[in-house]
Amino acid sequence: MKTFLAFLLGLLVVPILVLFYFKVGSPPVAVADKPFPLEAQVVKVPLNARIDREMLTSAAIPATPENLNAGAQIYEDKCEFCHGTADSPSTPGSAMYPSAPQLWAKHKNGVVGVSDDPVGETYWKVKNGIRLTGMPSYQKVLSDTEIWQVSLLLSMADKPLPGEASRTLGLKQ
Repeated sequence: MKTFLAFLLGLLVVPILVLFYFKVGSPPVAVADKPFPLEAQVVKVPLNARIDREMLTSAAIPATPENLNAGAQIYEDKCEFCHGTADSPSTPGSAMYPSAPQLWAKHKNGVVGVSDDPVGETYWKVKNGIRLTGMPSYQKVLSDTEIWQVSLLLSMADKPLPGEASRTLGLKQ
């Protein structure tokens, strides 16, 4: 009986202590704060599981020059501020937590942006957004075709793009 009462008391005390910490403590809520231990992993596991479950496996439109040029215009209008261009990284994007990836820069592993991700994964992220990252959902801002256009463009960030798209993004031809 004592064990059961201790268990019930523990069920009450722990949430009360957590609530007290959130009310009067200093939990990391500012971008500049040091994150909770394992915070990134706690968010990534369910995010990746949901994307794997819901992402489409192929693009609904072809990667034509017209679609890539349209994707570059959408990128310039909606994405460039946070994700930068090839010749101009984003200062606001680097000040976010987590920082917004620079989608036209080579990463440590040599991959440019998200060009190694399946196009359906990029489509999912653009359409749905990602909580607690600053990545908004564009499903009420862009049409499905426009989301595919910018997703196709990003999937080809490591390949030569049509002239108009390259010029829009500041890429060397």
